[in-house]
Amino acid sequence: MFLYNHNEIKPLNNVAFSIFGLDVYWYGVLIVTGILVALFWGLRVAKKLDVGEDVILDGLIWGIIVGILGARLWYVIFEWNTYKGDLSKIFAIRDGGLAIHGAVVAVAIFVYFYAKRKKVNLLKLGELIGPGFLVGQIFGRWGNFFNQEAHGGLVPGATLDAQRAWLENLHLPNFIIDQMYITKYIPKISEEVGYYHPTFLYESVWNAIGLLLLVVVRRFSKKYWVGDAVSFYLIWYSIGRFFIEGLRTDPLMIGGIRMAQLTSIILFIIGLAWFIIRRVYKIYPVSFKEFNEA
Repeated sequence: MFLYNHNEIKPLNNVAFSIFGLDVYWYGVLIVTGILVALFWGLRVAKKLDVGEDVILDGLIWGIIVGILGARLWYVIFEWNTYKGDLSKIFAIRDGGLAIHGAVVAVAIFVYFYAKRKKVNLLKLGELIGPGFLVGQIFGRWGNFFNQEAHGGLVPGATLDAQRAWLENLHLPNFIIDQMYITKYIPKISEEVGYYHPTFLYESVWNAIGLLLLVVVRRFSKKYWVGDAVSFYLIWYSIGRFFIEGLRTDPLMIGGIRMAQLTSIILFIIGLAWFIIRRVYKIYPVSFKEFNEA
């Protein structure tokens, strides 16, 4: 006998609104919101770093295109069995299938050449992009929430009431707990009716904590150099993603390895190595605090 009437729980509508019969999903709305928040914040920081608005706006437009293409290509490569029988599915982005690591790699390559073309200090652009990615992912993960995707496995508990109690012990609001009650059957992702780990929330909160820490450190520490946001992002996000990925039920795989975990290890090493190299060789040793106080 259940203490809670789980049958009354209905998933939230993942459609935000419709325009001329075309559904606009919360996933897209939240991604756009994240981009806009990152843009307006980035413009303020860019002004302090003496980076022109035109450089930011032009770079953002092309960066979004490159990022989406990179995220899609990364997903398709590691889910090739899904697409090789019908190549037209590759272009059906509205059906889902974007991988953030693909966007990170693609945007990193793009920014390198963009900075050269615009003759802008690459580290200054990096100082804008690192926090921008964190902001985008903080909002974007809530799109996964509305879609009931990117979740983990079933939470501990032999009964539905026990599972719900486990989530309640995390002091989560009911609307999140209700949305984690998943009844749809998806092979290898959600094969049982029950309450699943809200890994979207874990990652969103982890990124929010990282963003707050970054803002505090670069505002008050003279040892924080312009461009350190890149190393911070690669290190911080990779740590969180590595452990959260272990809970996910929909990982991209290479052999028997979770691709996101392998990529997280590589990006963590790159971020840490670049931080150390900058200190050893004094590469643009300019404190962000100097710009902040100017």
